[in-house]
Formats: sequence, structure tokens, C-alpha cells
Amino acid sequence: KCCAIVPAEGVVGAAVYRFLLAALKIAVASVLTGAALSALDLSASDILAEMGMTPEKMAALIDRGIAWTLPNLILGSLVIVPIWLVVSLFRPPRS
Repeated sequence: KCCAIVPAEGVVGAAVYRFLLAALKIAVASVLTGAALSALDLSASDILAEMGMTPEKMAALIDRGIAWTLPNLILGSLVIVPIWLVVSLFRPPRS
């Protein structure tokens, strides 16, 4: 392992540990990449301009994505969560 931190016991604890470790690696890589791009005098708006986008256009796309995602997420949750609850209630106990 790369870290001296011992993961939590159990399947869920190990999964959470792996998720947090991956998120930490992504955050560190992002900070290092951002620092390198900043040293090269590049900004997010410069990169967006190269792709033919503006920060306002990007914000509008994100708003559209959220406006589409939220209702579908809630609708799907209305079906999935009760099914998950029933399945987990009738699952045999773990030893």
C-alpha cells in the first residue's frame, strides 16, 4: 500500500477507503496540473476559448445538465429505493 493509514474493517469500510484514496489522488493530480498550467500562464477561460466555448456557455450547459438530471434522478429514486429497501429487509442476516 502507498499509505500508512489502515483501511476500515469490512467490505463497506474498505470500499469507502478505496473511494476516498482515489478522490485524494485525483485532487492531488488536479492541483499539480493546475499549478503547471498556471506556470505556463494558461487559464480556464483561455482553454475554453480554444475550444470555442465561453465560461457563460459552459455554465449554461451545466445548468441544462442539472435541469435534466435532477427530475430523472428523483424519478428513478422513487422506484429504486423502495426495491432496495425490500431486498435488504428480506436478505438473510450476515454472520
